[in-house]
Amino acid sequence: MENASKALIIAGAILLAILIITLGIMVYRQAAGVVNNNAMTEVEMTQFNEKFTQYGTSNVRGANVNALLKTIINNNIANANDSSKKVYVTQSGTNWNSTTGLVRAEAITQMPPEALSGKTYSISYRHSTQGLITAVTIQ
Repeated sequence: MENASKALIIAGAILLAILIITLGIMVYRQAAGVVNNNAMTEVEMTQFNEKFTQYGTSNVRGANVNALLKTIINNNIANANDSSKKVYVTQSGTNWNSTTGLVRAEAITQMPPEALSGKTYSISYRHSTQGLITAVTIQ
């Protein structure tokens, strides 16, 4: 009788250990899924950046600069709740349909002063530590 009760206690302990291990694995998988869903893959980052870099970096025509600004506006509107995907713009120089461009970096959602179509511009991009474009400077 004494051996039978010890066997039942050991069997219960083994079942309890298996249950605890199973629960731990389930919690780990759920946590890993949440972490992986927030991170962008390399392909997604390249596609995100390509939306902006396709316009070039030097001797960019005014019409292409305006198209870039519209792309940035659409991106910022689409990612209104995700600040890590917003792109800030700084315009410098005098080649704008206004006396000054955007002097400080802004996450634009409306068209800023447009580029003059007869001029050429230089564009530089700044990336986050994750590799996404976060700022564009147009001169």
